[in-house]
Amino acid sequence: MKHPSWMHPPMPRRSAIQAGAIGLLGLGLNHLAGLRQATAADGILPAGRAKSCIFVFLSGGLAQHESFDMKPEAPENIRGEFKPIATRTPGLQICEHLPMLAVRSQLWSLCRSLTHSSNDHSAAHHIMLTGHSQLPPGFSPNESSRTDRPSIASVVGRATTMRNNLPPAVMLPERLVHSTGRIIPGQHAGEMGAAHDPWLIEASPFHSTSYGAYPEYAFDHQERGHPDERVFQAPQLNLPPGLGMKQIAGRLALLESLKQQRAALAGFAETQAFDRLRQGAISLLTEQSIQQALDVTRADDRTLDRYGRNSFGWSLLMARRLVAAGVNLVQVNLGNDEAWDTHGNAFPHLKDALLPPTDRGLSALLDDLHASGELDETLIVVAGEFGRSPHITLLENAYKLPGRDHWGAVQSVLFAGGGVRGGNVVGKTDAHAAYPADTPVKPENFAATIYHALGIPATAVWHDATERPHPIYCGEPIPGLT
Repeated sequence: MKHPSWMHPPMPRRSAIQAGAIGLLGLGLNHLAGLRQATAADGILPAGRAKSCIFVFLSGGLAQHESFDMKPEAPENIRGEFKPIATRTPGLQICEHLPMLAVRSQLWSLCRSLTHSSNDHSAAHHIMLTGHSQLPPGFSPNESSRTDRPSIASVVGRATTMRNNLPPAVMLPERLVHSTGRIIPGQHAGEMGAAHDPWLIEASPFHSTSYGAYPEYAFDHQERGHPDERVFQAPQLNLPPGLGMKQIAGRLALLESLKQQRAALAGFAETQAFDRLRQGAISLLTEQSIQQALDVTRADDRTLDRYGRNSFGWSLLMARRLVAAGVNLVQVNLGNDEAWDTHGNAFPHLKDALLPPTDRGLSALLDDLHASGELDETLIVVAGEFGRSPHITLLENAYKLPGRDHWGAVQSVLFAGGGVRGGNVVGKTDAHAAYPADTPVKPENFAATIYHALGIPATAVWHDATERPHPIYCGEPIPGLT
């Protein structure tokens, strides 16, 4: 697959982190010095109550009827097959296949009325990932362009202060790629410029016909029987030639490589003249918390059992460790190639493959942050590009069992931490969960909620190459969440 020019050079599984590629450990971050100076010049303040955000994106669109906005009184061809269950919050019910989240409802809130006008996957990805309802002039659903609007991750990366020499915004475990190989729009910095793209940690190989939380929950929407032999693996480390050190022979496992480099790097840093950012890069290579953050598949058994031994659980565990280490925003893509787009065989695939690992992983994330006292300073948001059509459909030529269609008019979004009041619901939909019945919320409000939680001032702007200011906020934060 040809990688587009907007992405940092790709890093396949088991290959090295190169300068200007992943950049997670501070390598090749010289361009960020100017970024930090520009941020200060823009008058943007450091992060406020929430130090970090974990943005969980469900590509394909979480069906509201099968998750957080069930309509048990609706006709059968609208309500679907699943039953609601009670949560710990009086009067709040969610899907029976989210039992772990149900008993933690005091930790999270819902917005049931997020709405936009697009039913197209690529356009809706751009809308939700950037927080802009209106597509930019010349937008193409078939390619990512530098005329696209900057992603929420890129805006946060530019508008917040880098901590512990870490890139402020990271995306994992993969970029969102369509089965045809094209990169889905909305994931990079667009018109803001390539220097502000979120840093990609590519731990999950692409598979064009297998979806979900492999290896435990891999599935194919059309049940074609293609094997999925992917291995989720944190990237290994190799020092780039530009750093001025000898090449490290071989490709060792993450921790082994770091152990061998520790003493040599520390000594080299004392005797060589490096600029501030390269000094920070070396210190990060020897930082145990960063080593641990990446090496999630070898976590202790209790942690793996709680998060799940699958790509969803590993990704959420990596995100939790990265925000603890100092990353300001981590975008976690749970499922590539529109995995949540259940056009057919929807109910067995949601029941057996998609909802269980999501329920487990998110619950473990909430438990960890709550127990450590970090939930108040870590905002968690869970959203897709849209919801499902009110009526269940069946595409007999492709699927055995019924499914859904695209629906931008409404979706449910989960929020937790970062000052969000738990056990709370904002907005409601009509009797068929087709349209907002009150408190319609736009993608602009969704993005503003993230920016506000991270302490970005409402007057903040970013400047393009011609020094033209662009406002960061294009709407007010969602009312009633805090």
